[in-house]
Amino acid sequence: MTDNANAYSRRLFLQTGITLASAAATIPAFLNASAFAMSRRMLEAGVSSLPGVPDERILVVIQLSGGNDGLNTVIPFGIDQYSKARTSIAVQRDQVLRLSGPNADGVGLHPQMKAMKAMFDEGLAAVVQGVGYPNPNRSHFKSMDIWHTADLTATGDGWLGRYFDAECCGYGKGESGTAPKAADDKAAASENTQPGIAIGRTAPLAMQGRRIKPIAFESAELFRWTGEDIHESLKKPYQEIAERGDSDTSRKDSNAAFLMRTSLDAQVSSSLIRKAVKTKPQVTFPGTDLGRQLSMVSSMIQAGLKTKVYYVNLGGFDTHAGQGGAQGRHGQLLSQLSEAVSAFYRELKAQGNDIRVMTMCFSEFGRRVAQNASGGTDHGTAAPLFLFGPMCRAGVIGDHPSLTDLDDGDLKFKIDFRSVYAGVLEHWLKADSKVVLEGMYRPLGVVKG
Repeated sequence: MTDNANAYSRRLFLQTGITLASAAATIPAFLNASAFAMSRRMLEAGVSSLPGVPDERILVVIQLSGGNDGLNTVIPFGIDQYSKARTSIAVQRDQVLRLSGPNADGVGLHPQMKAMKAMFDEGLAAVVQGVGYPNPNRSHFKSMDIWHTADLTATGDGWLGRYFDAECCGYGKGESGTAPKAADDKAAASENTQPGIAIGRTAPLAMQGRRIKPIAFESAELFRWTGEDIHESLKKPYQEIAERGDSDTSRKDSNAAFLMRTSLDAQVSSSLIRKAVKTKPQVTFPGTDLGRQLSMVSSMIQAGLKTKVYYVNLGGFDTHAGQGGAQGRHGQLLSQLSEAVSAFYRELKAQGNDIRVMTMCFSEFGRRVAQNASGGTDHGTAAPLFLFGPMCRAGVIGDHPSLTDLDDGDLKFKIDFRSVYAGVLEHWLKADSKVVLEGMYRPLGVVKG
């Protein structure tokens, strides 16, 4: 292929936005040297991804976007103020799925969460009550950024991105506590890890590191080079680039080198992931968006991908109007969550992988104690967080926040979310939470023993 052809192909890559996952998606991993090294050396070779971290351990994060109403999720039916503050949307006592054990007196789950209640009774679920942070922000975007960065200023890299950077690239581990500056350090570090995978149009900030960038895609079938869909004449040049290998990339800043890195990264990663997702689950997942996402994750786990972190999302929790009590839109969302997580763990158990996978489920904030005039709830503060898996310290963790000692009508948080992160990092992923979270937070006991 001529230099002109190389330049033409490079322009097409740029002009089409390298549409490898979908027309709306951007995949920074495909343009990142670390992810390139990952796909070719880690995914293909199937070697251990994080030095010092047990190979079998996986973290799945479920984000509930919009601000889940924690009071109608983990219901304090034993507190009279609950029904008084929510005259039309409170779940009646006889409908609540009551929990048992320490800290569970007077609390239960929404009636649409029967599958999750069964997991709780089997010792596969933990409810962490009153999770939040000081001086809460009620903006969706700001609060979500705070959760994603584990920083009250909502600035910096994602906490999971820092996890990958710290474990793989040595960030925060040197004597100076600064990032390695040598180019060789970057190249060497990138071969020791595999980035996380997010199901969605874009990767969440939580997974964005300085060196290690996540892979993001909506559909495995669209997770491919789509240039030939634009014009069939692009198919042959692309195949030639991919088949030629590294022979023409002596100039790292050349068009050929750019195309080679992008092409091979995309080709290897997309083919492996598409092959993995084709693995059929043994359990029937619900036909919801979250069910589809968790089904894909279970298939990638069964196929043996070395990814340590998967990230999925369920939206629609901004219930300002028509929220409903036992029935209604909020209950439908909780049913989707409950059924999808239950199917996910039944599938993992059928695979023999359930003991490898911890799942954490959070939302950017809860809702106000009192309902509003539209039969809904407005932005609040503290809310419950869920953990799933046979390794979790099952049961109810922490006391339910007071419904009378409020902060301008909102719950006062009991547990800092960064303590939950620290517990997951220290006790499950075996990482140094002080380095990852860039601060000292007492790790919450989230793992048995």
